[in-house]
Amino acid sequence: MSASQSRQRINKVRSGAAIALLLACLLSGCGNDIEKTKLFEPHTLPDNTIKNARIQRSEQGRLQLIMTAPLVEQYSVPEPKTEYRKGVDMQFYDGYQHPTGKLRARYAISYDKREMMQVRDSVVIIDLQRGDTIYLHNLTWNQLEHRVYSDTTVRTKNGPRVTIGDRFESDDAFESPQIYHQRGTIEWKED
Repeated sequence: MSASQSRQRINKVRSGAAIALLLACLLSGCGNDIEKTKLFEPHTLPDNTIKNARIQRSEQGRLQLIMTAPLVEQYSVPEPKTEYRKGVDMQFYDGYQHPTGKLRARYAISYDKREMMQVRDSVVIIDLQRGDTIYLHNLTWNQLEHRVYSDTTVRTKNGPRVTIGDRFESDDAFESPQIYHQRGTIEWKED
């Protein structure tokens, strides 16, 4: 066997070993790891993604709401919904360019067909007309019933007055807010 034939044979063996190693790596990566494959199923990927969104809502040409969100993801499967993973800031208006309130939360999700929106994680509502600030863990807005509610602890602050309760409910214009099972009202004076 010549030196040239010997080198060719060594190169073939090396090539065969490299191909076998490559196939082993590829085949070991093709296992049935359910968690890895779920990442690419259609219902886990958004249909649309918007960064730094500013959304205005009006009724009959009158401004009702301006919402800003760093990230908006819209899904159509398994049901139409819009998710705001990085939170939302909303400013409510009286229809005549006058702000009436604000809402801020670290997370929100809106279900299109149910016409329902849920916000959670450090929810703060500020009523600019009454001067009330409401702190909640989560809040649900049922747009069909024109009602907002929360079944978690609620704390409100109006000037030096702080009220704590177990549940919150109001119309969606916040004209008749109710705190249920109030545990007390505290007059808080800061020095």
